[in-house]
Amino acid sequence: MHKRVLQLVLALAVGLAVIAAPAAAAPPGPPDVYRPVRGPAAPAEYRYLQKTLPGQPIPRHAHAEAAAQARLLPTTGGRWKPVGPTNIGGRIVSLALDPKRADTVYAAAASGGIWRSTDAGQTFESAWPDDWTQAMGAVATGPDGTLYAGTGEANPGGGSITYEGTGLYRSKDGGRHWQPIGLRDSGAISAITVDPADPRRIYVAAAGSLYNGGGDRGVYRSDDGGDTWRRILAGAGGTAQGEASGGQFTGATEVFVQGSTLYAVLWDHRRTPQLRTYGGVGSGVFRSTDDGRTWERLGGGLPAPGPEVGRIGLAVAGERLYAIVNRTSGPFEGFYTSTDGGDSWSRTPADKNLTDSQSSFGWWFGKIWADPKDARHVHVAGVPLMTTKDAGATWTYDDTSIHVDHHAMVWDPRRPGRVYLGNDGGVYRSDANGDGGWVKARHEPYTQLYSAAISPQDTSRISGGSQDNGSLRSWGGDGFNEYLGGDGEENIIDPTDVNKVFACYQYGNCFRSTDGGDTLTYFADKTTFKRRNWFTPVVLDPRNPKIVYYGAEVLNRSTDGGATWQAISPDLSGGPGPDPIYTNYGTITSIAPAGDGRTVYAGTDDGRVWVTRNLGATWTKLAEGLPWVTRVVVDPADPDRVYTTHSAYRAGSGLAHVYGSTDGGRHWKDLSGNLPDAPVNDLVVGRGKVLYVGTDQGVFTSPSGGRQWFRLGRGMPAVPVDDIEYDAGHHRMVAATFGRGFYELTTG
Repeated sequence: MHKRVLQLVLALAVGLAVIAAPAAAAPPGPPDVYRPVRGPAAPAEYRYLQKTLPGQPIPRHAHAEAAAQARLLPTTGGRWKPVGPTNIGGRIVSLALDPKRADTVYAAAASGGIWRSTDAGQTFESAWPDDWTQAMGAVATGPDGTLYAGTGEANPGGGSITYEGTGLYRSKDGGRHWQPIGLRDSGAISAITVDPADPRRIYVAAAGSLYNGGGDRGVYRSDDGGDTWRRILAGAGGTAQGEASGGQFTGATEVFVQGSTLYAVLWDHRRTPQLRTYGGVGSGVFRSTDDGRTWERLGGGLPAPGPEVGRIGLAVAGERLYAIVNRTSGPFEGFYTSTDGGDSWSRTPADKNLTDSQSSFGWWFGKIWADPKDARHVHVAGVPLMTTKDAGATWTYDDTSIHVDHHAMVWDPRRPGRVYLGNDGGVYRSDANGDGGWVKARHEPYTQLYSAAISPQDTSRISGGSQDNGSLRSWGGDGFNEYLGGDGEENIIDPTDVNKVFACYQYGNCFRSTDGGDTLTYFADKTTFKRRNWFTPVVLDPRNPKIVYYGAEVLNRSTDGGATWQAISPDLSGGPGPDPIYTNYGTITSIAPAGDGRTVYAGTDDGRVWVTRNLGATWTKLAEGLPWVTRVVVDPADPDRVYTTHSAYRAGSGLAHVYGSTDGGRHWKDLSGNLPDAPVNDLVVGRGKVLYVGTDQGVFTSPSGGRQWFRLGRGMPAVPVDDIEYDAGHHRMVAATFGRGFYELTTG
């Protein structure tokens, strides 16, 4: 066994440090406004760090290889059924219109596959195989009606790890059947453009892997409908850190065709556990006037090559071009216009609305759309949708009628004034050129969920936290409805009273309610904390739901349903760590109170596992040096039978994804068995000690306590499962998927 692996396993088996809990300190004051405030620590930091080992990038093709392993496992159990939401939506990264079928629009959901609407964006049905990767970057159609899909999301951040794809795909029947057509090592495909004069000539902007250099990245062209590909533009720069990468981390995000003239955008971007650099000397706007044989980087007023040139959005409307440039660190740098095809550029006057629209994460957007009927009428992606009618001299926005965080737009040439918009809330349609009048799709079942909560009293009640769509509930309105904003995180329904619920948004801003969520009382300001995880755990005691636990860097306990709190532990983490990007690192991620009323287990994001057997008077460290602890789970009937699950995609690591102990954590056994090599996000103990786990590759079960695992159920798409909830009395399991909403299964 490798020495480091041996040390970690021994640490897990025999960790014996015992420390006493301190007296509770005075908590920091409440926030001025109990609403999420976006800042430099974007959601990607939580999700990315959770799914990596310290010091190791995510291995190339890790997700695809784990998916292949999962497909080899035998399947047991019944059939999963989707149970909503269908009216909420989720992040849309690309849109395309069918040139042969009126009112038919295709939408690419970030982690939910390709969707087709035949009623002008009112309802969407899946147009993508459930058992293929659901991570999407682009969708496009050719003039002959051929449909193309590029997999892998090209927008790093926004509540998720950027799941890489498996290349480019083609459908000749509107998405009913697909075939792979190459660029498998592209990591993420950001744009697909079909030459309007020749449907067999296709251009692809391959962003490349965010985590590994090289591969299929840059601009590619096919002259035979996608059967063969040739790279016609590759990056030549380094990164913002000055690395002479030779374009190893420079990918393409845009490609436009104007006759024999081509325009493209290149972007340096890279993510490792120690580094986030979303810009560099390879970032820029490029032009070819000879159909891609030679290229020049455009200057003439655009920012010169340098380490601070971040993501660039580009729009081409004849000789008029627009570019929005953001700094490597994320904020807005400038908006530029050209009226001579890109030879010269002028920076428009600073406009606070436009500047603020990019917040601190302009790398999340990078899109401009010009009205095909009026080149001076332009929309820019940002937190709000920005609009100018005078070529960038002045800007307006409407932040009341549509969801925030915009990524995709397309004009319908058949319907004057009709525009489709894709953002983190789904698909919208405007019949007023995008200047208001937006109508949201009413059936779009591709919500990204972080958590689930169910009730044994009422099986119709499901709630859960969702990416950028808040905490959702199945009661209290028509369909699912949002009852707390932000990025929804932990949700709980009291098993003895369905009206008592808890809901949180990011960084531990948590609320309690006694009327099912209609009114909410903020309680996080009553807890003790210095740091709180993006997903802060809140757990009810299994014997008495009036006892509630809340994890920061210390463990808090309430005996009156969350009204008052007391810290019952010291800092259980190894401290905040040196990461300047994710300053909330070093926190409790999972809490497991046992059924004896005295024993409580806790796990941390830096791989520590603790137990107290006297309600916090003393704590024993059971393990350290493990990957991020996603769950600690104690058998409801036996306080000494405990399990831990762990995240991270790994390269050459012998660490397990699931551990189990039958003696209170004194000795541990690897229970990973034949599970696919993917992060395990949750575990529940079913009847007869049957184990169930939710992973990045779906749900699996082991009737043998971990010796052998089976894929649980049929019919669930190949999408990450962040949370599973089990109702033993109704033989019912609910899974929260990150991209396809809630799924439910009747267990044995």
